[in-house]
Amino acid sequence: MSEQQETFISHLVELRNRLLKAAAAVLVVFVALMPWAGNIYDILAQPMINTLPEGTKMIATGVVTPFFVPVKVTLLVAFLMALPFVLYQAWAFIAPGLYTHEKRLVLPLVIASTVLFLLGIAFCYFFVFNTVFRFIAEFAPKSITPAPDIEQYLAFVMTMFLAFGVTFEVPVVVIVLVRFGVVELAKLKEARPYVIVGAFIIAAIVTPPDVMSQVMLAVPLCLLYEAGLFVARFVGRAAPASDDVTA
Repeated sequence: MSEQQETFISHLVELRNRLLKAAAAVLVVFVALMPWAGNIYDILAQPMINTLPEGTKMIATGVVTPFFVPVKVTLLVAFLMALPFVLYQAWAFIAPGLYTHEKRLVLPLVIASTVLFLLGIAFCYFFVFNTVFRFIAEFAPKSITPAPDIEQYLAFVMTMFLAFGVTFEVPVVVIVLVRFGVVELAKLKEARPYVIVGAFIIAAIVTPPDVMSQVMLAVPLCLLYEAGLFVARFVGRAAPASDDVTA
């Protein structure tokens, strides 16, 4: 076997080991949280419960839904709690192949993107849900009694979490595009009108068909784009890499 093949196989073995360690960390946290799976789902459902009529609860139409939905939520929470360790495993795998100046850039970007994603989820949970659910409850006819299904609620929550989490990554995307010379900063500034229109189109697609949630996604997207442009002014384009600086 050639040296190149041995190196490739060793990388595959290391990747497998890193993935197993990351999966094991998520599994350990998941098992530790399972006794409180019901309470975790109750916390997730609290913004909806707060807007329902007094005494009204959510419903479960499936036979095993009351078990599997809290389990899914607990697994998601376990992944988020184990995310620092998971990202460390990813970093430990790719770091040996990076130049020193690349390490100085990649590590802050990984940390920033993780924090921004979690901030997007927190913004959605603490601010957007309370506002949107209250708006829907007030708009709903008085002749009906809302009783949301827990599985549909989970699907809605996951879609919104993903939408806002990705939206909060916009500054990182802008910085990367400028840093690696993919797009010039001046071109990104000129694209502001298109970004604003695109933000509202994206918001209309991924959010419920109400103006409140669309505005709450589109406006932060535009503001975060501006934040990315501001930070990108101080980052600049990366200098050509020198082959003598690694590890």
